[in-house]
Amino acid sequence: MLYGNRLARLISVVNAVALTAVTLYFLTIPTLLIVRTLRDPGMRNGEIPRFAWRLHQYLTPRYERWARERIASGAAGKVHYLDVPATEWPLFGSVFYLWATEHLQEAWKADPGLSQVAPAVYARDTIEACKDVLVDPVHHTWVVTHWGDDYMHEQNVFFRSLVIAGLTSYERLTGSGAYLPLLRDQIDTLSQELDASPYGVLYDYPGECYPIDVFAAVAWIREADQVTGTDHSAFVERQRRAFTGDRLDSYGLIPWLVDPRSGEQFEPSRGIVNSHILIFAPDIYPDLAKTWYDLYEKHFWQETWYAAGYREFYRDRSYSEWTFDVDSGPVIDGFSPSANAFGIAMARANGRMDQAYTLTAQVLAVSYPMPDGSLPGARLLSDPRNAPYLGEVGLLWQLTEKPREGMSLVKGGHLPGAVKIGLAIGFGLSFLIYLFVFLRQRQTHRRIGKGRYRGIGIQFTLWAILMGVTALIVLGSGSALLGIPGILVAQVFPFLFKREEQVETAG
Repeated sequence: MLYGNRLARLISVVNAVALTAVTLYFLTIPTLLIVRTLRDPGMRNGEIPRFAWRLHQYLTPRYERWARERIASGAAGKVHYLDVPATEWPLFGSVFYLWATEHLQEAWKADPGLSQVAPAVYARDTIEACKDVLVDPVHHTWVVTHWGDDYMHEQNVFFRSLVIAGLTSYERLTGSGAYLPLLRDQIDTLSQELDASPYGVLYDYPGECYPIDVFAAVAWIREADQVTGTDHSAFVERQRRAFTGDRLDSYGLIPWLVDPRSGEQFEPSRGIVNSHILIFAPDIYPDLAKTWYDLYEKHFWQETWYAAGYREFYRDRSYSEWTFDVDSGPVIDGFSPSANAFGIAMARANGRMDQAYTLTAQVLAVSYPMPDGSLPGARLLSDPRNAPYLGEVGLLWQLTEKPREGMSLVKGGHLPGAVKIGLAIGFGLSFLIYLFVFLRQRQTHRRIGKGRYRGIGIQFTLWAILMGVTALIVLGSGSALLGIPGILVAQVFPFLFKREEQVETAG
Protein backbone atom coordinates (compact mmCIF):
# COMPACT_ATOMS: atom_id res chain seq x y z
CA MET A 1 0.00 0.00 0.00
CA LEU A 2 2.81 2.40 0.85
CA TYR A 3 4.49 1.67 -2.48
CA GLY A 4 1.22 2.22 -4.35
CA ASN A 5 0.68 5.55 -2.62
CA ARG A 6 4.14 6.68 -3.65
CA LEU A 7 3.43 5.84 -7.27
CA ALA A 8 0.12 7.70 -7.10
CA ARG A 9 1.83 10.71 -5.54
CA LEU A 10 4.56 10.65 -8.22
CA ILE A 11 1.98 10.60 -11.01
CA SER A 12 0.04 13.42 -9.38
CA VAL A 13 3.05 15.68 -8.83
CA VAL A 14 4.50 15.16 -12.33
CA ASN A 15 1.09 15.80 -13.90
CA ALA A 16 0.69 19.00 -11.90
CA VAL A 17 4.14 20.25 -12.87
CA ALA A 18 3.62 19.35 -16.54
CA LEU A 19 0.20 21.00 -16.81
CA THR A 20 1.42 24.09 -14.96
CA ALA A 21 4.44 24.36 -17.26
CA VAL A 22 2.30 23.98 -20.38
CA THR A 23 -0.14 26.63 -19.18
CA LEU A 24 2.66 28.98 -18.26
CA TYR A 25 4.46 28.54 -21.59
CA PHE A 26 1.52 28.50 -23.99
CA LEU A 27 -0.98 30.74 -22.23
CA THR A 28 0.23 32.92 -19.37
CA ILE A 29 3.57 34.13 -20.69
CA PRO A 30 2.26 34.93 -24.22
CA THR A 31 -0.53 36.99 -22.66
CA LEU A 32 1.96 38.79 -20.42
CA LEU A 33 4.22 39.46 -23.40
CA ILE A 34 1.34 41.14 -25.24
CA VAL A 35 0.55 43.31 -22.21
CA ARG A 36 4.22 44.16 -21.70
CA THR A 37 4.65 45.21 -25.32
CA LEU A 38 1.49 47.32 -25.29
CA ARG A 39 2.84 49.14 -22.24
CA ASP A 40 6.18 49.87 -23.93
CA PRO A 41 6.68 53.65 -24.32
CA GLY A 42 7.85 53.05 -27.89
CA MET A 43 4.31 52.06 -28.77
CA ARG A 44 3.17 55.59 -27.98
CA ASN A 45 6.12 57.87 -28.70
CA GLY A 46 7.36 56.46 -32.01
CA GLU A 47 10.54 54.86 -30.73
CA ILE A 48 11.35 51.22 -31.50
CA PRO A 49 9.75 48.98 -28.84
CA ARG A 50 11.89 46.44 -27.00
CA PHE A 51 9.79 43.68 -28.54
CA ALA A 52 11.38 44.42 -31.93
CA TRP A 53 14.87 43.87 -30.51
CA ARG A 54 13.79 40.56 -29.00
CA LEU A 55 12.18 39.44 -32.26
CA HIS A 56 15.26 40.44 -34.28
CA GLN A 57 17.54 38.38 -32.05
CA TYR A 58 15.21 35.39 -32.37
CA LEU A 59 14.93 35.63 -36.16
CA THR A 60 18.57 36.37 -36.97
CA PRO A 61 20.07 32.85 -36.76
CA ARG A 62 16.93 31.19 -38.08
CA TYR A 63 16.58 33.46 -41.08
CA GLU A 64 20.20 32.91 -42.03
CA ARG A 65 19.81 29.14 -41.79
CA TRP A 66 16.67 29.21 -43.92
CA ALA A 67 18.27 31.48 -46.54
CA ARG A 68 21.39 29.34 -46.84
CA GLU A 69 19.40 26.13 -47.09
CA ARG A 70 17.05 27.60 -49.71
CA ILE A 71 19.89 28.82 -51.90
CA ALA A 72 21.72 25.49 -51.61
CA SER A 73 18.56 23.52 -52.46
CA GLY A 74 17.91 25.35 -55.72
CA ALA A 75 14.20 25.23 -54.84
CA ALA A 76 13.60 28.72 -56.25
CA GLY A 77 14.26 27.39 -59.74
CA LYS A 78 11.59 24.70 -59.46
CA VAL A 79 8.54 26.76 -58.48
CA HIS A 80 5.85 27.88 -60.91
CA TYR A 81 6.53 31.39 -62.15
CA LEU A 82 2.99 32.50 -61.24
CA ASP A 83 3.21 31.23 -57.65
CA VAL A 84 3.49 34.55 -55.77
CA PRO A 85 4.40 33.18 -52.30
CA ALA A 86 7.11 30.97 -53.80
CA THR A 87 8.61 33.65 -56.04
CA GLU A 88 8.12 37.07 -54.45
CA TRP A 89 8.01 36.35 -50.72
CA PRO A 90 11.57 35.04 -50.22
CA LEU A 91 12.94 38.28 -51.68
CA PHE A 92 10.41 40.49 -49.91
CA GLY A 93 11.23 38.85 -46.58
CA SER A 94 14.95 39.37 -47.11
CA VAL A 95 14.39 43.06 -47.82
CA PHE A 96 12.21 43.34 -44.70
CA TYR A 97 15.01 41.84 -42.61
CA LEU A 98 17.62 44.20 -44.06
CA TRP A 99 15.39 47.23 -43.45
CA ALA A 100 14.69 46.19 -39.87
CA THR A 101 18.37 45.58 -39.16
CA GLU A 102 19.27 48.95 -40.64
CA HIS A 103 16.73 50.72 -38.44
CA LEU A 104 17.92 48.89 -35.34
CA GLN A 105 21.53 49.73 -36.20
CA GLU A 106 20.64 53.41 -36.45
CA ALA A 107 18.90 53.24 -33.07
CA TRP A 108 21.92 51.46 -31.56
CA LYS A 109 24.28 54.16 -32.83
CA ALA A 110 22.16 56.74 -31.02
CA ASP A 111 22.01 54.59 -27.86
CA PRO A 112 24.51 51.69 -27.61
CA GLY A 113 22.80 50.63 -24.40
CA LEU A 114 19.99 49.11 -26.46
CA SER A 115 22.12 46.05 -27.26
CA GLN A 116 25.44 44.69 -26.00
CA VAL A 117 26.48 44.06 -29.61
CA ALA A 118 25.58 46.21 -32.60
CA PRO A 119 22.88 44.65 -34.82
CA ALA A 120 25.10 45.02 -37.88
CA VAL A 121 27.73 42.94 -36.06
CA TYR A 122 25.73 40.09 -34.53
CA ALA A 123 23.55 39.87 -37.65
CA ARG A 124 26.40 40.10 -40.18
CA ASP A 125 26.01 36.53 -41.45
CA THR A 126 22.26 36.97 -41.88
CA ILE A 127 22.79 40.28 -43.68
CA GLU A 128 25.06 38.47 -46.13
CA ALA A 129 22.55 35.65 -46.53
CA CYS A 130 19.75 38.12 -47.35
CA LYS A 131 21.94 39.78 -49.94
CA ASP A 132 22.74 36.39 -51.43
CA VAL A 133 19.03 35.60 -51.80
CA LEU A 134 18.53 38.88 -53.66
CA VAL A 135 21.36 38.33 -56.14
CA ASP A 136 21.09 34.55 -56.46
CA PRO A 137 20.44 33.81 -60.18
CA VAL A 138 18.21 30.86 -59.29
CA HIS A 139 15.94 33.20 -57.33
CA HIS A 140 15.58 35.21 -60.54
CA THR A 141 14.20 32.27 -62.53
CA TRP A 142 10.58 33.43 -62.37
CA VAL A 143 11.29 36.90 -63.78
CA VAL A 144 13.51 35.43 -66.48
CA THR A 145 10.47 33.35 -67.48
CA HIS A 146 8.40 36.55 -67.61
CA TRP A 147 10.88 38.88 -69.32
CA GLY A 148 13.72 36.86 -70.81
CA ASP A 149 17.45 37.31 -70.34
CA ASP A 150 17.26 41.12 -70.31
CA TYR A 151 14.98 41.08 -67.27
CA MET A 152 17.13 43.60 -65.37
CA HIS A 153 16.69 46.22 -68.07
CA GLU A 154 13.17 45.69 -69.37
CA GLN A 155 9.98 46.64 -67.46
CA ASN A 156 9.93 44.27 -64.42
CA VAL A 157 9.45 47.12 -61.94
CA PHE A 158 8.61 45.12 -58.83
CA PHE A 159 11.62 42.81 -58.98
CA ARG A 160 14.13 45.48 -59.95
CA SER A 161 12.89 47.80 -57.21
CA LEU A 162 13.27 45.04 -54.61
CA VAL A 163 16.87 44.51 -55.67
CA ILE A 164 17.46 48.28 -55.40
CA ALA A 165 15.87 48.47 -51.94
CA GLY A 166 17.69 45.42 -50.59
CA LEU A 167 21.14 46.29 -51.92
CA THR A 168 20.80 49.89 -50.73
CA SER A 169 20.16 48.65 -47.22
CA TYR A 170 22.96 46.09 -47.54
CA GLU A 171 25.49 48.75 -48.55
CA ARG A 172 24.40 50.98 -45.67
CA LEU A 173 24.87 48.17 -43.19
CA THR A 174 28.18 46.84 -44.51
CA GLY A 175 29.82 49.61 -46.51
CA SER A 176 30.99 46.85 -48.83
CA GLY A 177 30.91 48.78 -52.08
CA ALA A 178 30.76 45.50 -53.99
CA TYR A 179 27.25 46.12 -55.28
CA LEU A 180 27.46 49.85 -55.99
CA PRO A 181 27.96 49.27 -59.75
CA LEU A 182 24.84 47.09 -59.89
CA LEU A 183 22.89 49.65 -57.86
CA ARG A 184 23.94 52.51 -60.11
CA ASP A 185 23.03 50.53 -63.18
CA GLN A 186 19.58 49.72 -61.84
CA ILE A 187 18.61 53.15 -60.57
CA ASP A 188 19.86 54.80 -63.75
CA THR A 189 18.22 52.42 -66.20
CA LEU A 190 14.93 52.08 -64.32
CA SER A 191 14.57 55.84 -63.82
CA GLN A 192 15.35 56.45 -67.51
CA GLU A 193 12.81 53.88 -68.60
CA LEU A 194 10.13 55.36 -66.34
CA ASP A 195 11.01 58.83 -67.58
CA ALA A 196 10.56 57.74 -71.17
CA SER A 197 7.21 56.01 -70.57
CA PRO A 198 4.01 57.83 -71.60
CA TYR A 199 2.50 57.99 -68.11
CA GLY A 200 5.45 57.34 -65.81
CA VAL A 201 4.54 53.71 -65.15
CA LEU A 202 5.78 50.35 -66.43
CA TYR A 203 4.75 46.71 -66.21
CA ASP A 204 5.55 44.53 -63.22
CA TYR A 205 4.66 41.43 -65.21
CA PRO A 206 3.47 41.12 -68.80
CA GLY A 207 0.01 42.68 -68.89
CA GLU A 208 0.10 43.79 -65.23
CA CYS A 209 1.01 47.32 -64.18
CA TYR A 210 0.63 48.25 -60.49
CA PRO A 211 1.33 51.92 -59.66
CA ILE A 212 1.98 50.86 -56.03
CA ASP A 213 5.22 49.22 -57.20
CA VAL A 214 6.21 52.14 -59.39
CA PHE A 215 5.76 54.50 -56.44
CA ALA A 216 7.93 52.31 -54.22
CA ALA A 217 10.57 52.13 -56.96
CA VAL A 218 10.73 55.93 -57.15
CA ALA A 219 11.17 56.19 -53.38
CA TRP A 220 13.86 53.50 -53.33
CA ILE A 221 15.75 55.06 -56.24
CA ARG A 222 15.96 58.26 -54.19
CA GLU A 223 17.14 56.25 -51.18
CA ALA A 224 19.82 54.59 -53.28
CA ASP A 225 21.19 58.01 -54.21
CA GLN A 226 22.44 58.30 -50.65
CA VAL A 227 24.82 55.36 -51.04
CA THR A 228 25.71 55.65 -54.74
CA GLY A 229 26.46 59.36 -54.75
CA THR A 230 24.02 59.93 -57.62
CA ASP A 231 21.21 62.48 -57.75
CA HIS A 232 17.79 61.52 -59.12
CA SER A 233 15.88 64.30 -57.38
CA ALA A 234 14.80 65.84 -60.70
CA PHE A 235 13.48 62.47 -61.84
CA VAL A 236 11.55 62.04 -58.59
CA GLU A 237 9.95 65.44 -59.07
CA ARG A 238 8.99 64.65 -62.67
CA GLN A 239 7.41 61.39 -61.49
CA ARG A 240 4.64 63.34 -59.79
CA ARG A 241 2.90 63.09 -63.15
CA ALA A 242 2.26 59.39 -62.46
CA PHE A 243 0.54 60.06 -59.12
CA THR A 244 -1.43 63.25 -59.57
CA GLY A 245 -4.31 64.65 -61.63
CA ASP A 246 -6.11 62.16 -63.85
CA ARG A 247 -3.65 59.43 -62.81
CA LEU A 248 -5.65 59.15 -59.57
CA ASP A 249 -8.98 57.40 -59.20
CA SER A 250 -12.27 59.23 -58.68
CA TYR A 251 -11.58 59.55 -54.93
CA GLY A 252 -8.13 61.09 -55.42
CA LEU A 253 -6.07 58.02 -54.54
CA ILE A 254 -3.58 55.94 -56.52
CA PRO A 255 -5.37 53.14 -58.41
CA TRP A 256 -4.57 49.46 -58.13
CA LEU A 257 -4.18 48.42 -61.76
CA VAL A 258 -3.62 50.52 -64.89
CA ASP A 259 -2.59 50.25 -68.53
CA PRO A 260 0.87 51.88 -68.94
CA ARG A 261 0.28 52.43 -72.67
CA SER A 262 -3.07 54.22 -72.56
CA GLY A 263 -3.22 55.34 -68.93
CA GLU A 264 -6.59 53.60 -68.52
CA GLN A 265 -7.46 52.59 -64.96
CA PHE A 266 -8.68 49.02 -64.59
CA GLU A 267 -9.22 48.95 -60.81
CA PRO A 268 -9.51 51.78 -58.27
CA SER A 269 -7.39 52.14 -55.16
CA ARG A 270 -7.25 49.48 -52.45
CA GLY A 271 -6.16 49.22 -48.85
CA ILE A 272 -2.84 47.54 -49.58
CA VAL A 273 -1.99 50.29 -52.10
CA ASN A 274 -2.34 53.13 -49.62
CA SER A 275 -0.83 51.37 -46.62
CA HIS A 276 2.27 50.59 -48.66
CA ILE A 277 2.86 53.85 -50.53
CA LEU A 278 2.16 56.00 -47.47
CA ILE A 279 5.15 54.45 -45.70
CA PHE A 280 7.42 56.10 -48.29
CA ALA A 281 5.34 59.09 -49.44
CA PRO A 282 6.56 61.39 -46.62
CA ASP A 283 10.12 60.91 -47.86
CA ILE A 284 9.55 62.02 -51.45
CA TYR A 285 6.20 63.83 -51.59
CA PRO A 286 5.39 65.05 -48.05
CA ASP A 287 2.75 67.45 -49.37
CA LEU A 288 0.86 64.63 -51.10
CA ALA A 289 1.31 62.26 -48.17
CA LYS A 290 -0.91 64.32 -45.86
CA THR A 291 -3.70 64.59 -48.44
CA TRP A 292 -3.58 60.90 -49.26
CA TYR A 293 -3.53 59.87 -45.61
CA ASP A 294 -6.64 61.92 -44.88
CA LEU A 295 -8.47 60.46 -47.89
CA TYR A 296 -7.38 56.94 -47.01
CA GLU A 297 -8.64 57.33 -43.47
CA LYS A 298 -11.92 58.81 -44.69
CA HIS A 299 -12.74 56.07 -47.18
CA PHE A 300 -11.09 52.96 -45.72
CA TRP A 301 -10.85 53.19 -41.92
CA GLN A 302 -13.62 51.36 -40.09
CA GLU A 303 -14.34 50.49 -36.47
CA THR A 304 -16.60 47.81 -35.01
CA TRP A 305 -17.08 46.63 -31.45
CA TYR A 306 -14.42 43.96 -31.93
CA ALA A 307 -11.87 45.50 -34.32
CA ALA A 308 -10.57 48.70 -35.88
CA GLY A 309 -8.48 49.14 -38.98
CA TYR A 310 -8.34 49.56 -42.72
CA ARG A 311 -10.56 47.92 -45.28
CA GLU A 312 -9.24 46.42 -48.51
CA PHE A 313 -11.92 47.99 -50.68
CA TYR A 314 -13.85 51.26 -50.66
CA ARG A 315 -16.63 51.33 -48.10
CA ASP A 316 -19.27 52.66 -50.47
CA ARG A 317 -18.63 50.30 -53.37
CA SER A 318 -20.06 46.83 -53.86
CA TYR A 319 -17.21 44.50 -52.92
CA SER A 320 -17.39 41.27 -50.98
CA GLU A 321 -16.76 41.73 -47.28
CA TRP A 322 -15.55 38.13 -46.97
CA THR A 323 -13.09 37.04 -49.64
CA PHE A 324 -9.47 36.13 -50.28
CA ASP A 325 -6.78 37.78 -52.37
CA VAL A 326 -3.11 36.81 -52.60
CA ASP A 327 -2.08 40.43 -51.98
CA SER A 328 -4.52 41.34 -49.21
CA GLY A 329 -4.87 37.94 -47.58
CA PRO A 330 -8.26 36.79 -46.26
CA VAL A 331 -10.58 39.81 -46.17
CA ILE A 332 -12.67 39.48 -43.00
CA ASP A 333 -15.76 41.66 -42.61
CA GLY A 334 -14.05 44.13 -44.92
CA PHE A 335 -10.80 44.26 -42.92
CA SER A 336 -7.59 43.62 -44.87
CA PRO A 337 -4.74 41.69 -43.20
CA SER A 338 -2.09 43.18 -45.49
CA ALA A 339 -3.41 46.74 -45.32
CA ASN A 340 -3.42 46.61 -41.54
CA ALA A 341 -0.03 44.91 -41.24
CA PHE A 342 1.60 47.48 -43.55
CA GLY A 343 -0.61 50.01 -41.81
CA ILE A 344 1.55 49.76 -38.69
CA ALA A 345 4.61 51.07 -40.55
CA MET A 346 2.45 53.56 -42.45
CA ALA A 347 0.92 55.02 -39.29
CA ARG A 348 4.28 55.16 -37.51
CA ALA A 349 5.99 56.85 -40.47
CA ASN A 350 3.28 59.51 -40.59
CA GLY A 351 3.25 60.15 -36.86
CA ARG A 352 -0.18 58.55 -36.35
CA MET A 353 0.77 56.67 -33.23
CA ASP A 354 -2.89 56.42 -32.26
CA GLN A 355 -3.65 54.20 -35.24
CA ALA A 356 -0.28 52.45 -34.99
CA TYR A 357 -1.04 51.47 -31.39
CA THR A 358 -4.48 50.09 -32.22
CA LEU A 359 -3.24 48.17 -35.27
CA THR A 360 -0.20 46.76 -33.45
CA ALA A 361 -2.35 45.57 -30.55
CA GLN A 362 -4.50 43.54 -32.93
CA VAL A 363 -1.63 42.18 -35.02
CA LEU A 364 0.32 41.31 -31.88
CA ALA A 365 -2.64 39.48 -30.35
CA VAL A 366 -3.17 37.47 -33.53
CA SER A 367 0.57 36.77 -33.90
CA TYR A 368 0.63 35.38 -30.33
CA PRO A 369 4.24 35.92 -29.09
CA MET A 370 5.78 32.84 -27.51
CA PRO A 371 8.48 32.69 -24.80
CA ASP A 372 11.06 31.41 -27.31
CA GLY A 373 10.56 34.53 -29.46
CA SER A 374 8.42 32.99 -32.21
CA LEU A 375 5.10 34.31 -33.50
CA PRO A 376 3.04 31.26 -34.51
CA GLY A 377 0.10 33.38 -35.65
CA ALA A 378 2.30 35.31 -38.07
CA ARG A 379 3.87 32.05 -39.18
CA LEU A 380 0.46 30.77 -40.26
CA LEU A 381 0.15 33.64 -42.75
CA SER A 382 3.51 32.81 -44.30
CA ASP A 383 4.46 30.12 -46.81
CA PRO A 384 5.90 27.22 -44.74
CA ARG A 385 7.87 25.86 -47.69
CA ASN A 386 9.13 28.96 -49.47
CA ALA A 387 8.98 31.84 -46.99
CA PRO A 388 8.29 30.52 -43.47
CA TYR A 389 9.43 33.69 -41.68
CA LEU A 390 7.74 36.30 -43.88
CA GLY A 391 5.03 37.18 -41.35
CA GLU A 392 7.45 37.50 -38.46
CA VAL A 393 10.11 39.45 -40.32
CA GLY A 394 7.39 41.67 -41.80
CA LEU A 395 6.08 42.61 -38.35
CA LEU A 396 9.66 43.14 -37.19
CA TRP A 397 10.23 45.69 -39.92
CA GLN A 398 6.89 47.42 -39.28
CA LEU A 399 7.81 48.02 -35.63
CA THR A 400 11.19 49.52 -36.50
CA GLU A 401 9.75 52.30 -38.66
CA LYS A 402 9.82 55.68 -36.93
CA PRO A 403 7.96 58.95 -37.59
CA ARG A 404 9.58 60.94 -40.37
CA GLU A 405 11.37 64.13 -39.50
CA GLY A 406 8.99 67.02 -39.05
CA MET A 407 5.97 64.82 -38.41
CA SER A 408 3.82 65.81 -35.43
CA LEU A 409 2.80 62.86 -33.28
CA VAL A 410 -0.84 62.02 -32.75
CA LYS A 411 -0.88 59.88 -29.63
CA GLY A 412 -3.66 57.75 -28.26
CA GLY A 413 -5.17 54.60 -29.65
CA HIS A 414 -7.23 51.96 -27.90
CA LEU A 415 -7.64 48.22 -27.48
CA PRO A 416 -10.48 46.89 -29.68
CA GLY A 417 -12.93 44.42 -28.18
CA ALA A 418 -11.27 41.34 -29.69
CA VAL A 419 -7.94 42.22 -28.03
CA LYS A 420 -9.61 42.74 -24.65
CA ILE A 421 -11.45 39.44 -24.99
CA GLY A 422 -8.22 37.68 -25.98
CA LEU A 423 -6.38 39.05 -22.95
CA ALA A 424 -9.29 38.12 -20.67
CA ILE A 425 -9.30 34.57 -22.06
CA GLY A 426 -5.54 34.29 -21.64
CA PHE A 427 -5.52 35.36 -18.02
CA GLY A 428 -8.88 33.78 -17.14
CA LEU A 429 -8.10 30.37 -18.61
CA SER A 430 -4.67 30.42 -16.97
CA PHE A 431 -6.29 31.07 -13.60
CA LEU A 432 -8.83 28.27 -14.07
CA ILE A 433 -6.14 25.76 -15.02
CA TYR A 434 -3.94 26.74 -12.06
CA LEU A 435 -7.02 26.40 -9.80
CA PHE A 436 -7.76 22.98 -11.28
CA VAL A 437 -4.17 21.85 -10.63
CA PHE A 438 -4.36 23.04 -7.02
CA LEU A 439 -7.72 21.41 -6.30
CA ARG A 440 -6.74 18.19 -8.08
CA GLN A 441 -3.53 17.99 -6.05
CA ARG A 442 -5.38 18.54 -2.80
CA GLN A 443 -8.00 15.95 -3.69
CA THR A 444 -5.39 13.36 -4.68
CA HIS A 445 -3.36 13.82 -1.51
CA ARG A 446 -6.50 13.45 0.59
CA ARG A 447 -7.32 10.19 -1.14
CA ILE A 448 -3.80 8.84 -0.71
CA GLY A 449 -3.79 7.05 2.63
CA LYS A 450 -7.57 6.89 2.90
CA GLY A 451 -8.10 4.37 0.17
CA ARG A 452 -5.91 2.20 -1.98
CA TYR A 453 -5.67 2.96 -5.68
CA ARG A 454 -6.53 -0.30 -7.39
CA GLY A 455 -4.14 -1.41 -10.12
CA ILE A 456 -1.75 1.46 -9.41
CA GLY A 457 1.10 -0.52 -10.96
CA ILE A 458 -0.80 -0.88 -14.22
CA GLN A 459 -1.88 2.76 -14.04
CA PHE A 460 1.71 3.87 -13.53
CA THR A 461 2.88 1.75 -16.46
CA LEU A 462 0.23 3.17 -18.79
CA TRP A 463 0.96 6.69 -17.58
CA ALA A 464 4.72 6.26 -18.01
CA ILE A 465 4.25 4.94 -21.56
CA LEU A 466 1.99 7.89 -22.41
CA MET A 467 4.46 10.43 -21.03
CA GLY A 468 7.37 8.67 -22.75
CA VAL A 469 5.63 8.71 -26.13
CA THR A 470 4.74 12.38 -25.59
CA ALA A 471 8.37 13.20 -24.84
CA LEU A 472 9.54 11.38 -27.97
CA ILE A 473 7.00 13.24 -30.12
CA VAL A 474 8.16 16.59 -28.73
CA LEU A 475 11.85 15.80 -29.13
CA GLY A 476 11.40 14.29 -32.58
CA SER A 477 9.32 17.15 -33.95
CA GLY A 478 11.00 19.97 -32.08
CA SER A 479 7.54 21.33 -31.28
CA ALA A 480 6.40 21.54 -27.66
CA LEU A 481 2.88 22.18 -28.96
CA LEU A 482 2.53 18.54 -30.02
CA GLY A 483 3.04 17.46 -26.43
CA ILE A 484 -0.11 19.14 -25.15
CA PRO A 485 -2.57 16.32 -26.05
CA GLY A 486 -0.48 13.73 -24.20
CA ILE A 487 -0.17 15.90 -21.11
CA LEU A 488 -3.91 16.54 -21.06
CA VAL A 489 -4.72 12.82 -21.36
CA ALA A 490 -2.23 12.08 -18.58
CA GLN A 491 -4.33 14.13 -16.18
CA VAL A 492 -6.81 11.24 -15.79
CA PHE A 493 -4.14 9.39 -13.78
CA PRO A 494 -4.22 8.31 -10.98
CA PHE A 495 -7.90 7.46 -10.67
CA LEU A 496 -10.02 5.56 -8.15
CA PHE A 497 -12.51 2.92 -9.24
CA LYS A 498 -16.13 3.59 -8.35
CA ARG A 499 -16.29 0.84 -5.71
CA GLU A 500 -13.36 2.26 -3.79
CA GLU A 501 -14.74 5.80 -3.98
CA GLN A 502 -17.93 4.44 -2.32
CA VAL A 503 -15.90 2.75 0.39
CA GLU A 504 -13.96 5.95 1.00
CA THR A 505 -17.17 7.96 1.21
CA ALA A 506 -18.75 5.45 3.58
CA GLY A 507 -15.68 5.54 5.80
